[in-house]
Amino acid sequence: MRVLVIGGGGREHALALGLAADAGVERLVVAPGNPGIEAVADVRDVVVTDPDAVAALAVETGADLVVVGPEAPLVAGVADAVRAKGIACFGPSAAAARLEGSKTFAKEVMVAAGVPTATAYTCVDAVGVNEALDATGAPYVVKDDGLAAGKGVVVTDDRAAALRHAGECGRVVIEEYLDGPEVSLFVVTDGDTAVPLLPAQDFKRIGDGDTGPNTGGMGAYAPLPWAPADLVDRVLAAVVTPTLAEMRRRGTPFAGLLYVGLALTADGPKVIEFNARFGDPETQVVLAQLATPLGGLLHAAATGTLAAHPPLRWREGAAVTVVLASHGYPGTARTGDPLAGAEQPGVVHAGTRRAADGTLLSAGGRVVCATGTGADLAAARDAAYALLGTVRLADGQYRTDIAAAAVAGTVRVPTR
Repeated sequence: MRVLVIGGGGREHALALGLAADAGVERLVVAPGNPGIEAVADVRDVVVTDPDAVAALAVETGADLVVVGPEAPLVAGVADAVRAKGIACFGPSAAAARLEGSKTFAKEVMVAAGVPTATAYTCVDAVGVNEALDATGAPYVVKDDGLAAGKGVVVTDDRAAALRHAGECGRVVIEEYLDGPEVSLFVVTDGDTAVPLLPAQDFKRIGDGDTGPNTGGMGAYAPLPWAPADLVDRVLAAVVTPTLAEMRRRGTPFAGLLYVGLALTADGPKVIEFNARFGDPETQVVLAQLATPLGGLLHAAATGTLAAHPPLRWREGAAVTVVLASHGYPGTARTGDPLAGAEQPGVVHAGTRRAADGTLLSAGGRVVCATGTGADLAAARDAAYALLGTVRLADGQYRTDIAAAAVAGTVRVPTR
């Protein structure tokens, strides 16, 4: 099987590593890729949000399967253009990708499907915003209605900060705050059959102890030793199955990767958000644990044959990933700094480039992540931080508490 992956960040590097390890993948091309991906795949240039260009590249490379990594190409209709060429594509149509492209649309689907989620208000002016903030109370949850690369959400007790973020976004969704630990659940689906992957937890805030502004994600771990044993079954029944049914009812079936972001509240799991693709950096830890060949799984979802796919196999143990970010991130990130120690197993490239002389440089806010595995979460955490300690980036930022509470056994799911 010849596979083309679209994207060039940490998620795509992790996908490339998983696909390269699949004996059924005979050729792997990633566009536009990054310096880390070059070690396991052919790298080509493409404008990822240009559906015609991506479809043409798929034809040129003789792809049997196209895997679209980021959300922006999906919302732009890249999967539609690829499928129009008769090529299997893992990723939802533009119409189905609205589950991520519009928070308002996602809420409408959830309400219609009876999915447990936060009460929400869509606002387009200051009057509406103030009324919604009055209705929800603090902590205030203000979300950009559109795509914002994981940084469109502000959760704050400061009403002025909530108002400021709403004004910067324009159209926003304001929600009641959901109290409880957060969980990311990836579900591979062909629109009918749904296959859950391991639940993971990521860390959105820039600072230890969940302080500072939101980022695209500063680390993750899987599995979750504290999660209820029936969590996945409950989410499939209450969230995934009715959502997929509602999307089919609307004539826009969702096929690809449904990311379910959850809060485990005292009233049970509730949906914080849907995404239409693998999350980053959760992909790094979930795929590190997956023993089933990745290419065959994604191809089954892309061709509507997921029901016939064998049950997934998982490796024993755990995985932890820690993100190393540039100085200034998540504000104005400094780029162009030399990077050392990043070209070794376990280091996934998220924002890197090569200078003309071959020197590896930072090229984004999140630069690399170090992923460690081990017999248990404590061992995996130790391995991740030991690996991170061998990477050098001037003034780089990273959290020191990724998975610490889980290892200490202090994560608590609220109960009534």
